[in-house]
Formats: sequence, structure tokens, C-alpha cells
Amino acid sequence: MMMNREILANRYEVQQQLGKKAGRRTFLATDLVTGKSVIVKLLAFSSDFEWDDLKLFEREAQTLKSLSHPHIPAYLDYFEINSSTYKGFALVQTYIPAQTLEQYLQAGRKFTQIEVQEIAKAVLEILIYLHELNPPVVHRDIKPSNILLGERSGNSVGLVYLIDFGSVQTVLAAEAGTRTVVGTYGYMPQEQFGGRTVPASDLYSLGATLIYLVTGTNPADLPQKDFRIQFQQFANISPSFVKWLQQITEPSLEKRFSSATVALTALENPEYSEIIALPVGKPAGSKIQLTKNEESLKIIIPALGFHPIIIVLIPFAIAWNSFVLFWTHGALSGPFPINIFFALFSLPFWAAGGGMIYGILYIWFEAG
Repeated sequence: MMMNREILANRYEVQQQLGKKAGRRTFLATDLVTGKSVIVKLLAFSSDFEWDDLKLFEREAQTLKSLSHPHIPAYLDYFEINSSTYKGFALVQTYIPAQTLEQYLQAGRKFTQIEVQEIAKAVLEILIYLHELNPPVVHRDIKPSNILLGERSGNSVGLVYLIDFGSVQTVLAAEAGTRTVVGTYGYMPQEQFGGRTVPASDLYSLGATLIYLVTGTNPADLPQKDFRIQFQQFANISPSFVKWLQQITEPSLEKRFSSATVALTALENPEYSEIIALPVGKPAGSKIQLTKNEESLKIIIPALGFHPIIIVLIPFAIAWNSFVLFWTHGALSGPFPINIFFALFSLPFWAAGGGMIYGILYIWFEAG
């Protein structure tokens, strides 16, 4: 039933229904006090009502109340509804005049790689804010229908907003209480299916969303291999961006970007990649360090330090150089010009002595 022009809480005049699912309604309304448009989300008691729904609804209200970010809807009001039409609870938040990525995709819009990367950066910056809160806030349901994109502005793809915190959870709550599995198939990482959610879970969902943008196909409809989304053949993007999308959607948490900050750094600097350990062993006791990224292999050979051979080399080098010094001093003490000839004769011996000193220092400080 449509609540045309119905006024909620004697303040919010309903203009139109924007969404409807499982006892929930979303309305565009006018705040009769301020005259501004607002979004009213309503959770109604119905035959399919579950207490978990109310728990998540209240958590969304409390979370929005604690957040303050220009690209997240702001909390305005929360109240109980007990009218002839509905009985339940309502959450009021600021209205953002923009369409969802899902709406753009359904309308046939194609996104360029540059536009997709702009959207990725904007969402990552929002996630950095959420994940760095204490305790961190995990959205748990990032997908095209929960990301708003404003109109193009100059060379910009448009302002990006993250909405619908109905599945949100703090990491602290996830560790301390019972776990409710929420999310959307195709955008949920493996750990979320088991009820475990961490900040990097949002990264996977963002990656799956971006794959939808570059392929035009819902990630749930793309082939998978070893739980990895096989999107490469359907996307016309650069190899470096393919690798970035592969890493942000890694099924394994250990191989995925560890944080939104790391993912953003890697996106802005394609040559950057988290250090990946080589899958080969080193000889027992070796101090050589091997690290690699997508572009290079780095080998660090630490100094060998003190070695028993130095005990023999140092006295010999001292004796040798002392003898050459004595010879040179004696040669220069003779009559000119024959003293110059004998002094020049000592030069190869000085070279040998210098070589010994260099060898000792190399073994001690450089060799590995």
C-alpha cells in the first residue's frame, strides 16, 4: 500500500516510495520543519518480521548517529511508528540527490577504466575513515546498489557516496557477540559466509563491485576458479589494474590487501605492491633476504661479520705493510735520483698490501 502524502511523526511528509523488501520500506519525504528532502527508512512489524532485522536496524541507526563523513548519509532522527498504516520503527537520514551504480548499469552505462579507478579511490577513502574508527566499522554489504554516484563535474566522474548501513557491524561486536551472516551473494568473501567479518572483507566486496563495472556482468554470473572471479577476458583494462583487482578480490585474507590504505596506495602507484614472500626455501642458516613484487626481485646479502680467517689475515697484513713501509722509507733516504727508482719499485707491494686490507674489510662487513 502506498502512503501517499502521509505524514510520519507529524513532521515527515512522504513523497514517494523508493524501495521495498522484506518488511522494509524506503521513502523520499519532506521535512516539514526544515523544508528539506530526507530519506525515511521504515522497518515494519509484519508476518515475515524477525528480531535479527530489528537488531540490524537499530545498529544502523546507532552507527549513523556516530559517523560524520561528507560522503555518508547523516543521521537525523529515529522514532517508533504506530499508525493505522504501519507499526514499526523509522530512521531518518539526509537525502543525497544521486543514482546508484546499479541504476546506471541497468540503464546501460559503460564505465571507462579511469572512471572505475576514480570510484575505487573515493570508496577506499570512505573505508579508510570507517576502518580507522575505534572500534573499526565494517559495512558488510558493499555492492553497486549501495554506492551513489552524482552527476559528472568537469573531468571528475562525479561525487561518490556509500549508503545503506543496514548490515554494518563493528569489529568489536563481531568478536564479542553472536554473528549474523549478512551480505549479498557475489560480493561476499569466503570468511563472511562463515559469519567472520574483518575490514578487509569490505575490500573484497568493493573489488567485486568494480569487476561488475569493468565487465558489465554481475560477479555472481562470472566464472570462478579456485574461488577467484575470472573476469580478465571480459574486461578491457590495463594489466596492472587487472592485477590490482585480482589482489583485492583474493579469497585468502593473507593474500588480499591488508587494509584500505594499502589498497589505495597500490592503486595510486601501480608499481607498488605488498611484499610477497618467495615460495622457495633458502639454505639452512642463510641470512640472505629475498623479496619480490610484480616488477622486481630484490636480494639483500647481509654482512658475514667476524670470520676465523680474519685472525690469520690481520697479522699477515700488518707484517706485510710494515715491511713495505720500512722498505719505502729506507729507499727514500738514499741519494737522489736512485732513491726515486727504489721507491717506485715498492708500489706493487703497496698494492698487494692494500688488497689485503680491502679483503679483510669486505669479508667482515660486506660478504654474505
